[in-house]
Amino acid sequence: MIVAAAHITLLIPDNDSLKGKRKVLRSLIEKVRHRFDAAVAEVGDNDLWQKAQIGLALVGNESQLLETRLDQIMRYIESHHQAEIIDTHVEMCYLKSEMP
Repeated sequence: MIVAAAHITLLIPDNDSLKGKRKVLRSLIEKVRHRFDAAVAEVGDNDLWQKAQIGLALVGNESQLLETRLDQIMRYIESHHQAEIIDTHVEMCYLKSEMP
């Protein structure tokens, strides 16, 4: 089993309130969850109006498939033009099953 985790920093340039930021993030997170069946949550910069950090996780059996899916998710986020990705960090963790 392979776990892919991404930490994505977003810039929301046209935002002027926390309420506006929450609206953009809530919409974006729900769309990514439903379209890509990924676990997504806001993980940092909670009190900043124009910056956000989200965490994303995927689980699968093939690293290439997970890398492709992460690329698709990042292109999808940028295609909505509500937020710009300014930084990413991706890690793959390979877990060995201990079942008899």
